[in-house]
Amino acid sequence: MIRIGILGRIGSGKSFVAQNFGYPVFNADLEVSKLYRSDKKIYSKLKKKLPKYIYSFPVNKSEITDAILNNKSNLKKIVKIVHLEVRKKMNKFLKKNQKKKFVILDIPLLLENKINTKKDILIFVEAKKKEILDKLKKRKGFNKKIYKNFENIQLPVNYKRKKSLYIIKNNFTKTSVKKAVRSILKDIK
Repeated sequence: MIRIGILGRIGSGKSFVAQNFGYPVFNADLEVSKLYRSDKKIYSKLKKKLPKYIYSFPVNKSEITDAILNNKSNLKKIVKIVHLEVRKKMNKFLKKNQKKKFVILDIPLLLENKINTKKDILIFVEAKKKEILDKLKKRKGFNKKIYKNFENIQLPVNYKRKKSLYIIKNNFTKTSVKKAVRSILKDIK
């Protein structure tokens, strides 16, 4: 099994690129959403650390947003609690898909949380910052302050780009992404 890690800025299209590989994808953001909706242990831990903000189950995303906006150190507390469970889910995913030729890791903090291995093939998704912001502004519940807080806990974009074996320039069209993905898969195989 070859692990392919997808890197890039928030909103650069990492999940879209990951889906275009046609192999099993571990999407950390999706797993976090599931945890907020269905994991009472996560709720209890968040409520204990952030009692002023977390008060309902399933955990409401607006409560998480309020916690981060009111004190940026809350983001680190949330990541610390949620990260452990996401890692467990990723390990189950890897075990389940161990016989697959490739697995795709769509994990925003892949390098920051030292989830990657030296053997992983890293791909950087590059997109123009203006296009990213235009796209993000269309998302339901987009908040520029939250975006900045998340950007601040990530490694610099240039570092991620240098660590990557491949770069996909995402102009947010299906054809260019599919072509780039096919080219990378051909090169890896």
